[in-house]
Amino acid sequence: MDRKRRVPLIELGFARAEDLPRLADLLAELFTLESDFQPMRDKQLRGLRLILDNPALGQLFVLRVDGAVAGMANALITVSTAEGGRVVLLEDVIVSRAHRGGGLGRQLVEQVLDWARQQGYRRITLLADQNNHAAWVFYRKLGFEASQMGVLRKAL
Repeated sequence: MDRKRRVPLIELGFARAEDLPRLADLLAELFTLESDFQPMRDKQLRGLRLILDNPALGQLFVLRVDGAVAGMANALITVSTAEGGRVVLLEDVIVSRAHRGGGLGRQLVEQVLDWARQQGYRRITLLADQNNHAAWVFYRKLGFEASQMGVLRKAL
């Protein structure tokens, strides 16, 4: 008997309000990989809601596998005087542990890149934890280059 292996249905799109709890779960998973951040569900839900309710601030992208949210990316919109126009800060790129290694992260980031090009944005910048070597390799394969700019922050 020849059994065909079932191919999962992969969908890429924008987040909906009902996705926010699952996105907060993914952020908790991401923040365990990053030394600068700690999962704080209330804060993450508040931030996600701000973006979802204000598209001028950015877009929340989701990756669905068989209808369930399995990954996300956050594209925040700002203006660069160096570029003379709008640019994107790419944050919170995560694919759930159960779905890593099959190229879904690449598809998700390429979806964001395509969207940014279509919107006329001039650059995408991202931050990756310096100790997350897998992330650095992943982003370099997608054409991102290291910058001479360093990151400084101050909590307010």
